[in-house]
Formats: sequence, structure tokens, C-alpha cells
Amino acid sequence: MLKRKAGSTVTVLILLISVMMAACSGGNTNEGSPSPKAGEATNGGDAGAAQLKGDFEIQYFVGGYGDSWWKSMIAQFKELHPDLKIKESAGPKINDQMKPRWIQNDPPDLVYIDGAGGLDVSQAVKDGQLLDLTDWFANAENVDGEKLSEVVITQPSPIDGKMYTVPLVFGSWGTFYDKALFAKNGWEAPTDFDSFLAVSEKIKSAGIAPYIHPGIYTGYLTGGFLFPAIVSANGDDASILQDISDLKEGIFKSEPVLKAVGQLVTMRDKGYIDQAAVALNHTDSQMQFLQHKDAFIPNGLWLPNEMAKDTPEGFEFGYIPSISQAPGGKYVANPYTSPFAIAAKAKNPEAAKAFIQFVFTKKAAIEWAEKTGALMNLKVDLDGSQASEVSKGAIKFYSSDNLVVAPAVPINADVTKELENATLALTDNKIQPDEWADRMEKIAEKVRSQQ
Repeated sequence: MLKRKAGSTVTVLILLISVMMAACSGGNTNEGSPSPKAGEATNGGDAGAAQLKGDFEIQYFVGGYGDSWWKSMIAQFKELHPDLKIKESAGPKINDQMKPRWIQNDPPDLVYIDGAGGLDVSQAVKDGQLLDLTDWFANAENVDGEKLSEVVITQPSPIDGKMYTVPLVFGSWGTFYDKALFAKNGWEAPTDFDSFLAVSEKIKSAGIAPYIHPGIYTGYLTGGFLFPAIVSANGDDASILQDISDLKEGIFKSEPVLKAVGQLVTMRDKGYIDQAAVALNHTDSQMQFLQHKDAFIPNGLWLPNEMAKDTPEGFEFGYIPSISQAPGGKYVANPYTSPFAIAAKAKNPEAAKAFIQFVFTKKAAIEWAEKTGALMNLKVDLDGSQASEVSKGAIKFYSSDNLVVAPAVPINADVTKELENATLALTDNKIQPDEWADRMEKIAEKVRSQQ
């Protein structure tokens, strides 16, 4: 899954893992749940209000999510608009294949931005390649008459105050554990940092390392633990991530950031972080987790699908959005997203908008979950569907008021690299929090001076 995610978006999480996306989760091809039928999708909303005509081209990357959902949605949309000639520009290498057309100002109408070599949203905006969707998104309804801005889990990320993308995929970093192992040993899943430390002591006493992460790809640790911890330490105010994105002077020495870093040090000093983590890649760390050599692992929602062939019988994936909050504090979802965008030079922008409105429905979201094993960026009840148990559990967190969804903000690549290097050194007891902060402020200053 990892390489597919690297080009998805310029969010903080994606940049954190841009150098280490090396595998793809397998898609679930179950067909069991009812999907939105074209004839049923005309009540309310612009997408079904008028027949669309002409040519309409969609560019979408085919990776771990497969293409069965796309084929289904496009067929239903075609049924609703029989006079529309739809061209699918898709495949695992589509991003590279379409680059010349974007350069030559002959883009498709609609693009799903995902996969290696995917469109750089920030650069595309600077180059005037993407349509401003700000006003449209604020008022657009899906074909069921629901406002898009009210049914999505995470809102589009603004660039200079304007919106150019609409996140389609909603994934989230978090902490995984084996429910069966915990039940067998009478351990309770943590709900905050205090209970995490308490159960980790029990786990350690049982001869199992409490926590593993891939040291070679430290973005798992920063995405799955550190950034949620920073938000929690800032009183659940996620705007601090924007300060980090803006490289605000002194941000890495601020109280919330150092408090979050201090939590990692606490885990380190108590011996809860597996010392082998420093030399492990993502696959090796995940295998250790599946073999019960370690009890917790920071990872993304793709984990169960990615390791499906290696998961032992009886293993039950449990998922927690964050473990760093204080007792009584909210969970923090640190998401990664893959968005839609409409080309500024689209030949049929109305069809592109209508397609977005068509697929942002609960029925389409259920079908997405069943076919891909992942979540679409839409609040939906997956109970009764054939979606995975992890997806069902995760969506309950995302639909809860007891959750803060962190914003998707860009982070400079050089800062990201140093963040990962310094954090790994911290967990390996080679540096202390003040040295970590000095290193981060130094790289931030360097980047600021170059802007």
C-alpha cells in the first residue's frame, strides 16, 4: 500500500511517509451490499436533475483499492446519463502516462489523485491547472439531497483560502492490537495514555514487547503517534499542525510539542518500545506484531488487507485512533486522504461535478468499503454491510463527537526528513527532547530562509 499512498496528497501524513510507501493493500471484492442504482439516485441534488451530454474523461489510479468500485460507479452514472460518452483513463501507471497531457494543457475532466507520480496539488494550483471548487462545494448536494459539506468526514484542505480538491478516500493512522490476545490475557484496550502505560507494563511483564514501529520508515511513528499526541497536548486544538506547516518560529520548542515528545521518551525510558524497531522496515515490524512478539503497532487502516496472507488464524485486529490523550480526552484521528480534482481546462466540468455528487452517497460509501476494505470520506453506518470489522470499528470513531479530526496540511519535505531522523534518534536514546527541538528549529530556520 505504501507506494500507492506516497503520491496521494500533500497532506502532512502523506509527506511523512513519502519515502517509504512500498506496498499495496489488497482490495476486498465482495459484492454483497446494495449499491446506489442510477434510477434511484435522482431525488434532490444537481447531479440527477438534468441529462448530461458530450464527452467526459475520468483519470484514476488503480492500486491496492482495485477498480471494481470505479467500474460500478461509472456504469451506474452512465445509466443515469445515457448520452454521456465516458472515457476511463486508468491503470497502475496512469499518472506517468497522463503527465504529458497535463503539461500540454489537455487534461481529463476529473482526476482522482492517488498513487506514485500523482498530481502535486500545490504545484498544480500554482500552475493554474485545477478548478476553484470553493463556492461550488459550499452549496453542492449529493444525489440524495444531502449537502456534501455536511456528510463528509474531513473537509477539503484550502490552499490560500480556496478549495481545489474533495477528499474521496478517508484513511487514518492509529494504533493496532490483537483483540484475541488481549482477551486471552485479560488486558483492556487503552483509552488514553495513562491506561496505555498501565497495560504496557502488564504486557512487558508477560514477556512481550509492548510497542513496535518501523524505524526505517519513522513516518509510521510520527503519523500514528506523535502528531495526534501534539494535538491532544494542545487541548484538542488541531490548528497547531498548521503552525508546524507554516514553520512558525519556536513551534518545535512549544509546550504542546515538547509534551508530546516527552510521551515518546516516557515509552522509551520504561522499555516499552522494542529496541529492534530501529532497524526494521514496515513489513518486518508488522510480522513481529502478527507473531505476538509485540502487542501494539502504529499503522494505517490498510494493515489488515496488506497482511491478510500472513495473519494467523484467530488474530482479531483492534484499532484505536490515538493513545496519547489524557484521561477523558478526545481521540484524535490523523488522516491520510486521496482526493478528486477538476481540471481548470476541463471540457465538461459540469459532468465532473455531477459525478462527484453522484458518488458521495451512503450507498456508494458502503460499496467502497466492501470492495476495497477501506473507508470513503463520508459518514456512514457500516453495520450490516460486508465491510471489514476494522472498517466498521473505525467508522464508529469517525462518526463520534468524541473525536478530533486533524487537518490535512502540507509539510516541507526537508522538515519531514529531519522530523523522522530526529524522532528515530530520540526513541533510540541517542538524543533528548531539547536536542530534538534544536534540530527541528534549525531545519525550520533553514527552510524559512530559502522561501
